[in-house]
Amino acid sequence: MSKEICIHSWPGSYYLNAERRWVYGHLELCPSSLLFLVEKTGDMLLCLQLSDIVEIKKESSSFIFSSITILEKGNVKHWFSSLQPNRTVVFNTIEHFWKEQLLSPGGVGAASPTSKGKQLINLVTGSQRRLEDTAKVLHHQGEQFNNVMEGLDKIECDLDTADRLLTGLESPSWWPFSNKPWRVQQESKRRDLGASAPKTPGKDGVIVRVPVIFLEGADSSRKPGDLTVLVSALEIRDSNSRILHRYRREDVDEIKVYSPYEINIRQRFIGKPDLSYRLLSAKMQNVICVLELQYKKNIEFLWDPLELKNSSELVPSDVSCSLWHSATDVIDKSEHLAEGDGQVQVQQQQTVSDAEAQELKQMLMKLKTIAFEAEAELDRQSEVLGVIADSTDRATVQIDKHNRRIKKLM
Repeated sequence: MSKEICIHSWPGSYYLNAERRWVYGHLELCPSSLLFLVEKTGDMLLCLQLSDIVEIKKESSSFIFSSITILEKGNVKHWFSSLQPNRTVVFNTIEHFWKEQLLSPGGVGAASPTSKGKQLINLVTGSQRRLEDTAKVLHHQGEQFNNVMEGLDKIECDLDTADRLLTGLESPSWWPFSNKPWRVQQESKRRDLGASAPKTPGKDGVIVRVPVIFLEGADSSRKPGDLTVLVSALEIRDSNSRILHRYRREDVDEIKVYSPYEINIRQRFIGKPDLSYRLLSAKMQNVICVLELQYKKNIEFLWDPLELKNSSELVPSDVSCSLWHSATDVIDKSEHLAEGDGQVQVQQQQTVSDAEAQELKQMLMKLKTIAFEAEAELDRQSEVLGVIADSTDRATVQIDKHNRRIKKLM
């Protein structure tokens, strides 16, 4: 059996009921278990499965020392005290992973790959490849539109220069009304109005939202909240759904991935401290696959990303069974055999393993991200096309006007 990833570790003490004494060591949280290792020897004194936990509470030992008690099946109670940095941080983190373990529909462990799961993965992989190709074409088309906008800006600058030169030729410098200030003011007002025209905001869909335990800056207290990944931003909320901070896409300077369950988001500033949040979540794998797609240049893995696939086998998938049943029904119906009396015979249903379901979910999250980004790019290009059409009309009118003025001078 492969050793589980250690999500977090805290120094503290465990009450050994058999010897009626406290033992100092480290409390380690893993994806599916809770361990306590003795400080000097490193021996494992306790290995408690999260699925066996019945209750987690904050209590006091001897009515003085703050402690955490964990009640497991069989009415066995475990006491932990002297936890650092404090009891609340440890309690919030363990409670978060324990609740996610309870909410997951399946048990721990991955079944053997099934043909049905392979078919679904191949189907989603093909769709993802086509959608990525479409996104690349859209991106190239957007770059072409940007080049057209730059060309139109240069044309407008040249037309303004031509207008000033023609004005000087039409009216000599000694003529008192040569500057025509009223005309210059009107044209500047029209340009200002055109530049300050409100732009229609693009759609900012929610890609994924997961519960997290967050740590702000140098603060050592971890608090429960939510992380929302949008098409153009990242939102961090507290337990009351109040927005603590919103990172716009261009504001994110660095994303460090410490493990499949912990990341750090940083925004750098000049002359003041950086703004960073350290986030811990049992569902962080669903976020990492999206962030890797959105922030390719800013994300940094401090561990082997291949462990993400291996770790998904240790954590049960939280995908609803109805979703995968409906997906398998589609394939089942497409593989029927019409023979004999014309009766439709449907193949026997096959289950999808938890590892395959987790992989499919991550692939679907990537598909959703690409689709949202393509939609946002289409909205942006629609706005750019409108601006190009207006700029072209203005340039055409100005060119015709300049031609008439040149003919008069000739």
